[in-house]
Amino acid sequence: MRTIITALILLVSFNVLAQDLDMFLKKTDAFLKQHVTDGKVAYSKIYENTSELDELIVFAKSIKVSESSPKKYQAFWINAYNIFVIKGIVDHYPIKSPLDKTGFFDKTKYNIGDKSVTLNDIENKLLRAKFSDPRFHFVLVCGAVGCPPLINNAYLPSTLNDQLDTQTKLALNGDFIKVNTKRKRVSGSEILKWYKEDFVQNGSEIDFINTYREEKIPTDFKLSYFSYNWNLNKQ
Repeated sequence: MRTIITALILLVSFNVLAQDLDMFLKKTDAFLKQHVTDGKVAYSKIYENTSELDELIVFAKSIKVSESSPKKYQAFWINAYNIFVIKGIVDHYPIKSPLDKTGFFDKTKYNIGDKSVTLNDIENKLLRAKFSDPRFHFVLVCGAVGCPPLINNAYLPSTLNDQLDTQTKLALNGDFIKVNTKRKRVSGSEILKWYKEDFVQNGSEIDFINTYREEKIPTDFKLSYFSYNWNLNKQ
């Protein structure tokens, strides 16, 4: 009997946690649809009325996700990162760049997913350290123009792989890469430089870029990096 009762308690707990995650993702999706257009965020509008953002923050505090369900885990932490970047900017609005706030990424701690973490903790400890997927860099949006564009949808467990692929292809076929065929040179976002180890796991950086590019770059081209634009990605 005890075994049955224990199993029922675990089942109920699992269902409650799943419902919490589903609700967080649903509310995140609605929030992004309302406040994000073409990768730009309506920070001033959110600042004027933070009720929807505040509700998301409360939801995110108690949600628990396990690495044993990697898509749910990754979807939660990717969305949480993007939402808490918005919170950090709104908390100090108006600012011209996330770098205007000292410790924005590595000092300010938030209660998320039953943990006390910084934005850098989410990126480097909870995602990159646990999953060797360089595509994370194209969906974690740091609040700057140089970042990949923030989509106006939530990342969902059921569609996460396709969403990661889509955003990586958009970046590497778009503004993240500049090719000069005459000079046999290619310049890329500094993200490729900062996280080089993530992009050379199965070859060179150009090999990685070519995995997602429609117009392939010759492997003998010289790669350099252009300066990151830290201006706020505001509407």
